[in-house]
Amino acid sequence: MHTLTRRLLLLAAALLSTAALAERHEPGLTLVYAGTLLAVPGESPAAEQTIVIERGRIVDVRDGYADPASFAGEPPVIDLKRYFVLPGLMDMHVHLLGELGPDSRNEALYETTSMAALEGAMHARTTLAAGFTTVRDLGADPEAIYALRDATERGIVPGPRILAAGSALAATGGHGDVDGYKAELLELWTPDTICDGPYDCRRATRDAIKFGADWIKITATGGVLSDTTTGTDQQMTDDELREIVATAHNLGVKVAAHAHGADGINAALEAGVDSIDHGTFLDAESIRLLKRNDAWLVPTLLPGHRIPSIMENNPFFTDAIRAKANAASAASKGNFANAVKAGVKVAFGTDAAVFPHGENAQEFSLMVEAGMTPAQAIHAATVSSAELLGLEDELGTLEAGKIADMIAVAGDPLHEIAVLEDVRVVIRDGKVVHTAL
Repeated sequence: MHTLTRRLLLLAAALLSTAALAERHEPGLTLVYAGTLLAVPGESPAAEQTIVIERGRIVDVRDGYADPASFAGEPPVIDLKRYFVLPGLMDMHVHLLGELGPDSRNEALYETTSMAALEGAMHARTTLAAGFTTVRDLGADPEAIYALRDATERGIVPGPRILAAGSALAATGGHGDVDGYKAELLELWTPDTICDGPYDCRRATRDAIKFGADWIKITATGGVLSDTTTGTDQQMTDDELREIVATAHNLGVKVAAHAHGADGINAALEAGVDSIDHGTFLDAESIRLLKRNDAWLVPTLLPGHRIPSIMENNPFFTDAIRAKANAASAASKGNFANAVKAGVKVAFGTDAAVFPHGENAQEFSLMVEAGMTPAQAIHAATVSSAELLGLEDELGTLEAGKIADMIAVAGDPLHEIAVLEDVRVVIRDGKVVHTAL
């Protein structure tokens, strides 16, 4: 079957499935019976709990299994007595509109913005089914990703809650700019967010927010997957970084910094960014600045773990990319372990799209191998991620007043973190959106 046809059929099936779920859902109260409930990651779980949901929000959490007859109208029950229930997971670094493959560079010549949005809808559904009810998308065609964000929020297509940055702010010729094509295409495809000098970067920041960015993403350093030999050290200058952060913060928008090399990590932190994403070659000064600034590290370990195994005979990986990928893979886990030991604040992120969407939860095992406890890794994907987004009053725990986002798994992730790779039930906004019982 042709790839395009398959994608459209999958999207149509997803829409029909979601419509059926919506028809079964009645407004008013819903009860969720949880065999084991981790209501607040970082605290102890409790057995035999009832979560009372009304219009998408939690109104109560009770000991025992509450009798539906004790409520007016005998509300429906979602029976998860055999499962471990915890808050919906959050991934703070995804790219929903695409997925890396051998033909990725050529596909850019043919894929329209509309098709990118449809493909993003397929990836959004896959991500939601994997248990991720909220994501931060850090780099995509602005029109397509903002449409997808709004469509998932309105229930038009199934997917996680999306906070989107649109296209990244980057220096001319740096990571985030277009690369690897002939001059005419470089000219045509250069994003509007490419900027040089503090005043131009101020303009680009304001433009990005004007057109819908929930976050500003900057590429403070070179990137592994750019087809250039410009390395992974600092690319945006100190004055550019400071101006972007000041402008975004003045408009109430946070800033995430793609940063691999220690010099760029440290320059971005000195400028006041809210999160460092990747942090591959962070050093002792990086750790000091992360702690001084109360900033977040979003480590994205999965690409470093997965890329070496897919480079062989893959035309996407040029010699320039291979050299950077090998160096980054060798450094990432060890430097993350140093940050964990030092008590740096960590939020969960994966860089999904570098590997297939829906496999995001494999990041947990890598975090644990690097020194986190399972409880800390879960905290990073729930409570910490909600705090990074500034949504801690809405998300991250299963408490009265919070949005009813939760998942169920068939084992205890506090003892075996890998069970999070097999999510059996996903509830978003109080509605069952995925089951695999």
